[in-house]
Amino acid sequence: QVQLVESGGGLVQPGGSLRLSCTASGVIFSFYAWGWYRQAPGKQREMVATIGTTGTTNYADSVKGRFTISKDNAKKTVFLQMNSLNPDDTAVYYCNQGSYTGNGYSPFDSWGQGTQVTVSS
Repeated sequence: QVQLVESGGGLVQPGGSLRLSCTASGVIFSFYAWGWYRQAPGKQREMVATIGTTGTTNYADSVKGRFTISKDNAKKTVFLQMNSLNPDDTAVYYCNQGSYTGNGYSPFDSWGQGTQVTVSS
């Protein structure tokens, strides 16, 4: 059974940066696509960024140009580099295992415990 462990969240000032990591176990990491989602208080969980088996990436419009998703197959880890953070980025960030279909990224029901990101002065 897949286990996902996120890390790297914290409190950062507006304009600052954070790098999130998610390490997977119990899965052949390179076989799957991976995604980062986030959920702010009172809001639905939303997709932030995804990366496919070949490295193809996709981003939510709200983070394009600021966030970068990457992965290390050997370390079974997916990263989210977040720059130019603003208070609207405050949320719990979750790692997800999924796949790409004809309709784009399809999340599996495999989630980490989440890591809190708070952007505040």
